[in-house]
This record gives sequence, C-alpha cells and structure tokens, in this order.
Amino acid sequence: MITLTLSKLLPAGTEYSEIKVQENRNFNISLLNGTVTANSTSSSAGLMCRTYSQGRWGLASSPILTESSLQDVARKAASNAKLLAEKVAGRQGVLPTQPATGKHLFFTARNKVGNQQRVEFLKDLDAYIAGKYTDLASRMVNFAQLDMEKQILTTDGGDMQSMTPRSMIVVLMTILHNGEPLQHYDIFGGMGEWEDHFVKPEDLYPKIDVIYEQLKEKRDAVFAKSGTFDCVLDSRLAGILSHEAIGHTTEADLVLGGSIAGEYMNQQVASELVTLIDIAHTWDGRICPVPVFIDDEGTEARDTIVIENGILKSYMHNKESALRMGLPLTGNARAYAYFDEPLIRMRNTMIVPGQDKVEAMISSIEDGYYLIQPSNGQADSTSEFMFGVTRGYEIKNGVLGKPIKETTISGVAFDLLKTITMISSEMDWSCAGMCGKKQMIPVGMGGPSIKCQVNIGGKS
Repeated sequence: MITLTLSKLLPAGTEYSEIKVQENRNFNISLLNGTVTANSTSSSAGLMCRTYSQGRWGLASSPILTESSLQDVARKAASNAKLLAEKVAGRQGVLPTQPATGKHLFFTARNKVGNQQRVEFLKDLDAYIAGKYTDLASRMVNFAQLDMEKQILTTDGGDMQSMTPRSMIVVLMTILHNGEPLQHYDIFGGMGEWEDHFVKPEDLYPKIDVIYEQLKEKRDAVFAKSGTFDCVLDSRLAGILSHEAIGHTTEADLVLGGSIAGEYMNQQVASELVTLIDIAHTWDGRICPVPVFIDDEGTEARDTIVIENGILKSYMHNKESALRMGLPLTGNARAYAYFDEPLIRMRNTMIVPGQDKVEAMISSIEDGYYLIQPSNGQADSTSEFMFGVTRGYEIKNGVLGKPIKETTISGVAFDLLKTITMISSEMDWSCAGMCGKKQMIPVGMGGPSIKCQVNIGGKS
C-alpha cells in the first residue's frame, strides 16, 4: 500500500478530523469437480477524510493516492460538514477522546507462496477427495483471502497503521440420497495469510475425512420434533446467537434507534452464569480472529463487557454515540472500505466459558437435541432471532441419538439467555464470520457451548 505523510496533511482549525489511507486486497481461487472456475486477485485502495463541525459530519474520499488528492479531499470534507451544520442543526458538544498510537501489522513471517502453488495445493486436495470418495455427486474446493491495510491519523492524537489478513479454504461435498442432494462443508484457516495456515495439503486430509463422515450420517437423519426442548448449542451456534441477537441490540447507534436493549440497562437479561464480552483483540493470551487494537476513529480499543453475571452493563460506542449518551468510548468504530464511514461494529463477541464439560451437558438431557452447525440466520432489534441448523443430533436419556435433518431454531435471545443452566469450559472461534450491517466486514464469533431451552421448527 502507498503510504503518505499524513501528519503534514491533517486539517488544521477543525473541531475534529480524521484521515485514512486504506487498501483491501482480495484473492480467490475456486475448483468445481477439479476444474478451476475462478482465479482472481483484486485491490481497492483510496483515501478518506472525515470532519466534525457543530454536531455534523462531512466526509469525502478519492481513489487517487497522492498528497494533493488528500488535501482536496480534506477541503471537501470540511466544506460538507460546514454546509450540513448550516442547513440542519446538530447536537452540540465536544467529541470524547481516547487516542492511541501504534503499528499492528500481521504480515506473514513465512516465505511467500505464489498463486500457482496455491492452485496446485487446492488441486491436490481435490484429487484426494475424488480418489477416496467416488460416490460424491460433486465437490468444491474454494480459497479466499482478504487483507485489510490501513493508515489512520486524527486531530485528537490517534495514529494507527494496521494490516489484518484472513485466509480460508472451504471444502463442500454433495451426495445423492433417494434422489435428493445432501451437502456438508467445513472451513479451515482464519486470521493470517495463506502461509500461516496452509503448509502441506496432507495436513487437511484428516479434516476432509471428517466432512465426508458427517455427510454420510445425513443419509440416516430424522426430522426433529417441533417445540421447545432442552438443547446444547455448540460454540458456533452460541457465537452467532451472541453476535446477531445480542450484540447488534447493544450497539449504541441501534440503541438510540430504538433497540430493546435500551430498556434493559443494569437489569437482569440472562442467567447469572452468563457474561458476554465484545473483545477488542486478545483473549486468554491469544490474538482473536479479528484483532482491533485501535479503531477507525483512532480510539484505543478496549474489551466491552456487555453482560456481566446476567446483568446488562454496557453498550458498544463510537465517538458520536458516546457523546450523545455520556458514556465511555469502547473503540468499536470500524469501516470496511476506504470510502466507508466508521460505524459501530462488533469485533470478537463471545460468552465467557464456564465450568462444565459438553459430555456432562449432553448427559443431563433426557429428551432434547445437540445442535452444532448453523447456516444463515437473522435477528432484529427486539432480539428475536431465527437461525438455520445444518447439523445436529437427538439426545435420548443423556446419550446422543440419530442425526437430524436440517432445521431452524427461533426465539427471543434475551429470554433464551435466562434459560442457560450450563456453560462449557471449552471454547472455539469461528474463522469465517462476516457481518452485513450496511457494510460487510469480518467479525469474530465463538465461545463455549451452552445448555438452554430452544424452540425448534421441526416436524410434529
């Protein structure tokens, strides 16, 4: 990415301004039944300036990465803020400040691999699948990597450089059963570049074998019964629940817009076992899937304890919402592309692990389900949610039973959290979380497994 001497270009005489240079790089390779169907590399780069004046924001951006372009963008941003302030009265007040400085560059330390080597790696995986599992109707092997590199400077002292990569391989298999297609997939990789995750194809063979074995199980799947049951939700489902149904309701811009969480501050919204945190960058001594040390407003990013021992304690903020609500900054302002304004976004959202083992959670259920893998889902500002479940099992008399067909779960998240009676000590992160709140952006989702009561849309 081209770097500019931003300190020379930072606008003077404004209430608050921030300037950003950013480049997003995407790499994609897809194989369908051994044929390369996509092999692309793309880049989107540019600069942006955002200015705050008399309670109004002005923003301007350009794909031209030069100092003269940035000076022009800065003038336009200031002019836009002034114009809006003249036309529409804004909320007066000085934006809160919590500036941070630092470089957080997660470039791989390993020798870089060329694109042809990546293609050959994926072809090796495909050949392994084709040679070992001849009953498949189709197979797909996909690779995707996103590098987000930013340089941000703010008039209140924020100064940040970051490069946060994420690389993933997706393997999907399809078989035909009674004339109907059955599919199963898994995703490998996470935060880091290709070289940080994928060294030898044979390292993934055992994981590919698991995908096939779980796919075969679906041939014997039965319908879940409809109704409310005691269930164990795997970390992947607990993670998406934490993000979609709880996390979004506690983003301060949505609270100001009428989210149900606005009524619950300092009230019990979950079992006393539940502590839910939006983690900035590090948990248990390890870097999280989406580390944010300094947000896109130059603010130091800190962990946000949203729920503590069942009590709603905090919302997630950017500078404007913190000013409006008179609350501390949390460092949750994030933007996807160079031309995007920073919005209040989650980083790595999870329920804190408990003391239980998954085996004990399962054995405590007489008649219920172990739900493992989610598909797409949705939630609204009331915390009402509906998620698809693509893999799960019956629980009968404390023992796992037959696999179940794909189904859905639904309910009100704040009600569901109150039914939690056990939380596992083990936890996992999803490596592929994406959030689509106005701008698509990588997020971390995960946590422990939880035992709770869930409404299942099965078959009566």
